[in-house]
Amino acid sequence: MDCPTGLITSPQNERRNRLSVCSKLCYAIGGAPYQITGSALGFFLQIYLLDVAQLDPFYASVILFVGRAWDAVTDPTVGFLVSRSRWTSIGRMMPWILISTPFAVLTYFLIWYVPPFEHGKVIWYLVFYCLFQSMQTCFHVPYSALTMFISTEQKERDSATAYRMMVEVLGTVLGTAIQGQIVGGATSACPSETDISDTTNSTNINISRVSLDDTKHAYMFASGVICAIYILCAAVLFLGVKEQKGRHPLSETGRKKSAPLSFSQGLWLVMSHGPYIKLVTSFLFTSLAFMLLEGNFALFITYALGHRNDFQNILLVIMLSGTLTIPCWQWFLTRFGKKTAVYIGNSWAVPFMILIVSVKSNLTISYLVSVAAGVSVAASFLLPWSMLPDVVDDFKIKNPDVHGHEALFYSFYVFFLKFASGVSLGISTLSLKFAGYVTGGCTQPESVSSTLKVLVSPVPVAFIALGLLIFRTYPIDEETRQCNRKLLQEILDSEADSESESSALGSTV
Repeated sequence: MDCPTGLITSPQNERRNRLSVCSKLCYAIGGAPYQITGSALGFFLQIYLLDVAQLDPFYASVILFVGRAWDAVTDPTVGFLVSRSRWTSIGRMMPWILISTPFAVLTYFLIWYVPPFEHGKVIWYLVFYCLFQSMQTCFHVPYSALTMFISTEQKERDSATAYRMMVEVLGTVLGTAIQGQIVGGATSACPSETDISDTTNSTNINISRVSLDDTKHAYMFASGVICAIYILCAAVLFLGVKEQKGRHPLSETGRKKSAPLSFSQGLWLVMSHGPYIKLVTSFLFTSLAFMLLEGNFALFITYALGHRNDFQNILLVIMLSGTLTIPCWQWFLTRFGKKTAVYIGNSWAVPFMILIVSVKSNLTISYLVSVAAGVSVAASFLLPWSMLPDVVDDFKIKNPDVHGHEALFYSFYVFFLKFASGVSLGISTLSLKFAGYVTGGCTQPESVSSTLKVLVSPVPVAFIALGLLIFRTYPIDEETRQCNRKLLQEILDSEADSESESSALGSTV
């Protein structure tokens, strides 16, 4: 289909499809629970399982891998079920969000509870981690697909996505701040780097000033606060956003209908769409780089850099820096294009990843590197979710008779991302066991420090480079994106005119 020239969107259609600032904010707030819980789990679950629950690194790696792998499997499953869901009085996506919320809150709280028994503790964490991931998926997949049902205007969807990314990065700040500041005050039992500079045996230093019970209570209190915020954000999303039935061109309420897709048909259509595969593969590697950094950074700061009393503040600086630069990236991708933003946003972090492991441990340098790293974190948050709607629009143009597939695109993207991150986190945690990690120890052997340096610098840098090389093959540039937008608007206007003519004819009859 050729791109129409000279097509001008009518002011009436633009006003009709424009979202209010309030609607965008309410929509954006709905993304906060996923990021708040995700940042708390991403930064702290590994160190919690090792030093608070005091599990063997092997069992901790099993929990992290199986939990992420299970989470990955549930994404396409829930995506398929959502795509087959019927419209209700509150929409097609909202029922999933509402029903899953209380179960997600309960299971999340139980992840941070240390059961009063030793035998079966691994099963406890494995079961509740998997259950929480399932409930979270039932919330987040419909929420992600909701992007396509809040407006037909690509510009409005991009704007709403920018609001969402801003709030989600604020969510990671909030999750990091709540978990870090509450827990940080109860985990300073070990001496600082200067206190242990003359110590040679890393296994002889034990927690003395703050009891393990205080640390356990701190984790539970932090999880309770996060659960309350989760419920509040879900309520704001439900009350402030109205899901628009049939608002997108070629949707199931349009003139072009087809039978609902089976799971295998949906899988084939999604996996055979070239631009989607290239985009997802590219972001898979770049996102893995930052996930590896996130999953191991708390341990790296604590044991490799020796900033045990400052690790929660350094993590917070990264998230604050990312939050403040989200608007800058939104302006940048609007001014210079999304592909340019991907190249610069991801490569920006590379020299700072190298710097943090190349210089001698210095607190000031650590904070400066954290500020710079936050800039790339912001880009990694914004760009994937800003570009996925472009791929969905491209698919709609090339497959006009297919409907109900939006959730599949989002769920399969999250599936690949989570499964790969589960593998990487499981392997990285297992590598700490082989390096001689001492559970509950205040310091670790030099081999652990070296392993952590590899996990937060050379490996992520390699993933970023590979991801950007793959991204060079991504075919949807700014010209193609604008062409698709005009084609979709033309279809929408044509359908609106047909509906008006039908209504007028019915009135005459």
